[in-house]
Amino acid sequence: MDFDFNEQQNMLKTMARDFLVNECPKARVRELEVDERGYDPAMWAKMVELGWLGLIFPEQYNGTGAEFLDLVVLMEEMGRNITPGPFFSTVVLCSIPILKFGTATQKAKYLTPIADGKSIWSLALTEKSGRFEAADITAHAEFDGKNYIINGEKWFVPYAHVADHLLVLCRTEKTGSPESGLTLFVVKAASRGVKIELIPTIAGDGQCRVRIKNVKVGRSDVIGKKGDGWKAISYMAQRATVLKCAEVAGACQAVLEMTQAYAKDRTQFDKPIGSFMAIQHKLVDMLTDVEGLQYLVYYAAWMLSTGAKADMYISQAKAKSNEVYQMVCIEGIKIHGAIGFTMDHDVGCYFRRVKSSEFMLGDTDHHLEKIAAGIGL
Repeated sequence: MDFDFNEQQNMLKTMARDFLVNECPKARVRELEVDERGYDPAMWAKMVELGWLGLIFPEQYNGTGAEFLDLVVLMEEMGRNITPGPFFSTVVLCSIPILKFGTATQKAKYLTPIADGKSIWSLALTEKSGRFEAADITAHAEFDGKNYIINGEKWFVPYAHVADHLLVLCRTEKTGSPESGLTLFVVKAASRGVKIELIPTIAGDGQCRVRIKNVKVGRSDVIGKKGDGWKAISYMAQRATVLKCAEVAGACQAVLEMTQAYAKDRTQFDKPIGSFMAIQHKLVDMLTDVEGLQYLVYYAAWMLSTGAKADMYISQAKAKSNEVYQMVCIEGIKIHGAIGFTMDHDVGCYFRRVKSSEFMLGDTDHHLEKIAAGIGL
């Protein structure tokens, strides 16, 4: 096991960092928090030119054929810069299940426009509870002999208000197991019967409520097999959870670095506050947690990329990332003092995103329960 990045990954890391610092400084991040679109179309177009939207797609779909670990590197840099936009929802939450479970026709129809930046997607999965649980799925689709008729309501659907297509998980049959009888559908966001509204959040991170009433979709709009929707979601969730953790790890590293720099520059009693033991101990705790999280993320990503059973390691990384992100941001704000609590300071931008990252793809309790089950408790 080697955690060193290869030459291509180091080049991607450097290029991504330089690009994001120049194209999306924190002032622009704050502007996009209150922008109704929530992302910058001009920057999106430049990401297309860099090949980021089709990074892990085969060349036949206008992708670059990169590895999963390359996407981990990119997501870490995006987290480091808290880059707003529908990249995660499109490339991770929706492209991965299509790439794995879609037919050849579906892949050509949907992946190529994504790689070309012509189509934005979002996953309509969770419902009012906000939990990542199959038992909570009540949206349903009934087959009328020709089409499926979808009805239901989805909550916390990222960037659905700017999406062209939605992947919607519905219950198509009632069975004894909550995970069975679920089907994944492609739904055009502009379909008659689809109503999308933004949910106000402190992060301005594009969370939406989607109401679907009597929307017709055909058999060709089913991703994978009817009734196997949770299988596609589980496959996606493993990879998306690692990528979300990589994003969080990058954000934590950025908060640590800006807090360390502030502790060296800010003086009190004619000394840098970083020379005081109380501050030093906080920074050491932050460093230990951030590096611990990074190793967990890299290990989970490596295990997943080798095809090994990685569920335990993925849940460990997610549970740790949920805790570390909050702790690092809170301690960073404390060390910055009163200025850290202002809306205009950079450290506050990171803290405003803590909760959405925590609950996406399972909160801490969800993953602790999976770890406990994995060790036989």
